[in-house]
Amino acid sequence: MIIDIGDIMENFIFKKSLGQNFLTDTNIVKKIVEVAGLTNEDLVIEIGPGSGALTIELAKQAKFVLSYEIDERLESILDENLKEFSNVEIIYSDFLNRIVKEDIKKYSFKRLFVVANLPYYITTPIIEKIIEEDLSIEKIVVMVQKEVGDRFSAKTGTKDYNSLSIFLQYHYEVKKEFIVSRNCFIPKPNVDSVIVSFTKRKYKEEIHHIENFEQLIRDSFRYKRKNLRNNLKSYPLALINEVLSKYGLDLTTRAEQISLEIFIDLANTLFP
Repeated sequence: MIIDIGDIMENFIFKKSLGQNFLTDTNIVKKIVEVAGLTNEDLVIEIGPGSGALTIELAKQAKFVLSYEIDERLESILDENLKEFSNVEIIYSDFLNRIVKEDIKKYSFKRLFVVANLPYYITTPIIEKIIEEDLSIEKIVVMVQKEVGDRFSAKTGTKDYNSLSIFLQYHYEVKKEFIVSRNCFIPKPNVDSVIVSFTKRKYKEEIHHIENFEQLIRDSFRYKRKNLRNNLKSYPLALINEVLSKYGLDLTTRAEQISLEIFIDLANTLFP
């Protein structure tokens, strides 16, 4: 079944610069909400509601929905599509510039979720902001470009494994849920999408200094084709080699061969 957005959208000019591809298939929308597993005690943050297709289903399940929309031209469309719901607030502002902790203070809720069809061009900055704000989010369910989803869930030693894969997998259990065809959007994008879920880890190994851990990983992946000796030459290499040797590795190893557990060991050794 396809949502008939009819006359209300017929004169709307989609902005490629804002990554505007609106999801129209209600079956997909309902599957996304099912993956989230919301209750009527939860607050959901949505980024980029578009015409409100996903927002409607979220509002049916959650206690509150807080959406961020950068394009003020959508205000009349969203007002019309969401007029039946009193539990939805839309902030017409750039999510990346908001202090989300302040925005959610007025809400009373049991658990916090992020559920969104993310604009492709700023997917990574949005995910990084969600982590950095340390909002104690129970679960994140987002639609992203398929190749981006591959990087989020990439395993050690694969071509898609990078610094963001490690950051995400430290904080969350990452799972690719299902593929969404490009035909489920207007306008139709050039690639298929994937729904990825991030469930908060109940146990995380202690990291003494999280900022140093994150910087170590960024530096390790600074030049993809170079090994750790080259990428980490400003670090105490003898100490790094000592840690690596415990795992049968050495300084000629590249970052994509280093697991999350080894990076944690390295960070805690270098920054006790």
